[in-house]
Amino acid sequence: MRDERGVHGTSSSLSRCPLREFLHSDRRCAEPIYLHPRSPFRAEHIGSLKRPLHLIAARNACDRGELPASALAAVEDAEIERIVALQRRLGFRAITDGEFRRYGFYDGFFDRLEGMVNVQNADPEIFMDYVPDVKAFKVKDFKGGQTYICTGKIRRTQPLYVPSFEALAKTVPPEEVKNLKITTAAPEWYHLRHSSKYAYSKDVYQSDAEYFADIAKVYQEEIEALYAAGCRNMQIDDPLLAFFCSESMLHGLREAGTDPDELFNSYIKLINDCVAKRKPDMALGIHLCRGNFRGGMHFSEGGYDAIAVKLFNDLNVDFYYLEFDTPRAGGFEPLRALPKNKQVILGFVSSKVPTLEDKQTVIARIHEAATHMDDPKLERIAISPQCGFASHIDGNAVTEEDMENKLKLVSEIATEVFGTTVW
Repeated sequence: MRDERGVHGTSSSLSRCPLREFLHSDRRCAEPIYLHPRSPFRAEHIGSLKRPLHLIAARNACDRGELPASALAAVEDAEIERIVALQRRLGFRAITDGEFRRYGFYDGFFDRLEGMVNVQNADPEIFMDYVPDVKAFKVKDFKGGQTYICTGKIRRTQPLYVPSFEALAKTVPPEEVKNLKITTAAPEWYHLRHSSKYAYSKDVYQSDAEYFADIAKVYQEEIEALYAAGCRNMQIDDPLLAFFCSESMLHGLREAGTDPDELFNSYIKLINDCVAKRKPDMALGIHLCRGNFRGGMHFSEGGYDAIAVKLFNDLNVDFYYLEFDTPRAGGFEPLRALPKNKQVILGFVSSKVPTLEDKQTVIARIHEAATHMDDPKLERIAISPQCGFASHIDGNAVTEEDMENKLKLVSEIATEVFGTTVW
């Protein structure tokens, strides 16, 4: 069994555990600290917030054709104004719309692309059983097993996240627009779920490289449009990268004839291609978790040891939102591989359970993590909940009051430890 707080015990690497090799090599970053000019804030949250019941009811009614889309939009607008006011009152600057206009955190990208087709009651065979969340989806029959498959050339023929960002921008003073955060779906989302065998039609794309190239192109186009709309703060939500910490998935990939290292590398390249043309003053973070399904269900376990070197050094993002709320995320040792020009937002406060964390325990863990990062002045650390409060429409097993208490705790800890909720 893995030591809950370290890299001792059974290895959980892709093909091996490269962390120790990296720490004793000249690859380890030794340059002075130089941080992105638009750092994350000291107090952050992951993006999705608990939806009120009447908003959920309105969305469900709209799905059934019982409520006009305009009426649903009015409910969304009112609730977003309320949730923005709450975030501002608690001291948060990287404000989101709570993802109140989405059913799930991954909505807004693939479902708006030309060439992607919604498949209802999809054949279970096209879902890869080695993916940690697939088994849960099959058991829970999430939205009737619906998914998206590529059947035509992928193109961006309409705005994706831009309308939501523009609506959010209207809720804050103009000088605060640059701080607003837009959360986006992982570009490899449907590829891992369906593999190259089912993710796209071979009449359209002959290889993963061709398929990924068009996904990267539309991602670049959307980032350019977001920037033009005033967005300077973007977060990619990518639980799939954390699934590569799971021994069961690595074993399943190998059994299916797929090299986990090659697949992980291809996803790193895809993300890098997606963000290759972003402007220097657009901050980019990536969030990893091990699942946050209905009721806060998680799907996988395993520390970051196996992926840390590539994740922190090869992925072209500025900071990482990492969950560390339970032993399933492992210890802090992998943070030793974080270059000194990058930052980490430590997810110590659970969004999955209502119990409020002990403030002094969290503060002690911040300092413990800092020792592994060689960061005694806490120059590269921020704090957040470990995941969103409602990655899917139903949300986690917490009340709106619980959520507010958790967010308040994050803000209070940031102020006590760092002196402020901003950088």
